Amino acid sequence: MAGEKILMFHMAVTDMAKAKEFYAEKLGFKVTQDYEQGDQHWVSLDAPGGGASLNLTTMHENMKPGTMKLYLSTPDIEAAYQELKAKDVEPTSEITKGSSGNNFLF
Repeated sequence: MAGEKILMFHMAVTDMAKAKEFYAEKLGFKVTQDYEQGDQHWVSLDAPGGGASLNLTTMHENMKPGTMKLYLSTPDIEAAYQELKAKDVEPTSEITKGSSGNNFLF
């Protein structure tokens, strides 16, 4: 299977204080990281019952506020890459190596 586990959701937001308050105070998510530099702000939260983390960000890259990126985990990234290509899913990048692991976009 190409993606065996949901690792993280990445959500673009415009009002970090409001978004952080909603997830942390209203839903009970635990803030695990809160990074801010100028107008760029990133908050990572874990749900009370565990599972995938949620990252709120004002660093939208190519995302519109309210949209999400989904990060999947797999023990064999090369096999996952080839499996998706065989199913006519066109990756938008090659596999790259980074400090947080290997990845590709599709």
